[in-house]
Amino acid sequence: MSNPVFERIKTDISDNDVVLYMKGTPVFPQCGFSAAVVQVLSHIGVKFKGINVLEDPSLREGIKQFSNWPTIPQLYVKGEFVGGCDIVREMYESGELQETLKTKGVPVVAQ
Repeated sequence: MSNPVFERIKTDISDNDVVLYMKGTPVFPQCGFSAAVVQVLSHIGVKFKGINVLEDPSLREGIKQFSNWPTIPQLYVKGEFVGGCDIVREMYESGELQETLKTKGVPVVAQ
């Protein structure tokens, strides 16, 4: 059975190198965790598509089922789920996030 929300997610993460499913928008995050991930991505100069799950309850639930991850924000790079706020922050602090992005061919401005 096809799930329209899953189809939409698949399209989003295949059409964009870096996608952040978040509460609010990159300019106006609606939660501290989403804001923290936006800050990390902005700091290393990665272009990303922010998708506001608050605008669509079916997407808000669907993304959790899709990734099998219970919380938002969720970061995807080149179609692969990377993690939520804590994981992204830890990866950033260790340099692993920048390495992952470079390895996948995503331009990173700051080191």
